[in-house]
Amino acid sequence: MIVPTPRAIQLTALAAPVGLALGVLAPAGWIAAPVWIVGVALLIGADAVLARTPVVAMPQGVPATLHIGEAFTLGSADVAAAFDGPVERTAPGTFRAVRRGKVRLRRLWARRAGPMGLAWRQASARADRAIPVLPDIRPVRDQGMRQYLHSVSAGSRLRRDHGDGQDFQVLTEFQAGMERRAIDWKASARHASLLAREFHTERDNMIVFAIDAGRAMTDPVGDVPRIDRAVSSALLAAFVALKSGDRVRLYSFAARPQVDSGSIGGGTRGFARLHHAAADIDYGVEESNYTLGLVTLDQKLDRRALIVLFTEFTDTTSAQLMLAAAQRMLKRHRVLFVLFRDTELESLRDQPPQSADDLVRANVAQLLLRDRAIVVERLRRMGIDVIETAADAMPLALVERYVSHRERGR
Repeated sequence: MIVPTPRAIQLTALAAPVGLALGVLAPAGWIAAPVWIVGVALLIGADAVLARTPVVAMPQGVPATLHIGEAFTLGSADVAAAFDGPVERTAPGTFRAVRRGKVRLRRLWARRAGPMGLAWRQASARADRAIPVLPDIRPVRDQGMRQYLHSVSAGSRLRRDHGDGQDFQVLTEFQAGMERRAIDWKASARHASLLAREFHTERDNMIVFAIDAGRAMTDPVGDVPRIDRAVSSALLAAFVALKSGDRVRLYSFAARPQVDSGSIGGGTRGFARLHHAAADIDYGVEESNYTLGLVTLDQKLDRRALIVLFTEFTDTTSAQLMLAAAQRMLKRHRVLFVLFRDTELESLRDQPPQSADDLVRANVAQLLLRDRAIVVERLRRMGIDVIETAADAMPLALVERYVSHRERGR
């Protein structure tokens, strides 16, 4: 395909004022305008013939993966591309990922200008390349690793012989700084010396990060959807779990199951696979089916696991279904619920009323928060651990709770 350059268009447009001026000065001179246009057209054709045939190739600026908010440039002004998915064009040749998902490269264009700069020879070709848009956990990963390293000390740590993943190691003399609950009173009485039990934690525990991708989780918290915050928190905790020698699994569901990464172990080498699986978690528009989602997950697990469930409930009906599904999971697994604090309702409740409408909003917010607190208390009484924290504090709070679970074997 031959495309005129801006220079050729300007030269062609110049024929109009020149022809008008000649027509005023000498009426027979108007013929110069069409002659000018024909001459420019011939030059454009000659320039296109002299131009080299462009080669359509993958631009160097197209990345293999993207993070939310990350921009990229194709790297050449003579290359263009068409993308589908969560990406927006911010400038010629520059694009930015706007949310998690997969960007698909559909078509590429390449062009070469002729020696006179009047024409481009242009070629295009279909392309089919998927670029996953991943949540960016780099801002909090370093803090999470500091927490992990702080929890791991040289030598053995004293832990309770309670729950899965705890093995008795040796009796040792009690020393200052040890926990009193580690004291073995019977052994101490027999040996007339204060002895403590020392345990070590098993590796290769199973941690499942189950993410509710239903409609309630797509609502934003601080301009970021809850589901994106949940995915970032799950990936950070999964990185620490893999670093600790445990096995992890990423699972999501909405009206039906969505993504299942399978069991991943082998240390942090498997994190890239988990990170790419997170890009396939979709934004749901339907209500979550807790029964189908959690029963399907239970059927896929062949061993006892810690289920970390990120979810949100908006009414008592969905809460009742969630409680029933969670109670079934407790028969085989340990369950940890991760919830976002509803800071919007709290602000409506605590804001001093200025009118009758403000008073009504505050009362409604208080009723909703009371129902929420009742559901959280019921979860705890069932034996389910619950994290309810602000969105910004959630990643590090989850890492800290995971480390606590691992140390105590709970």
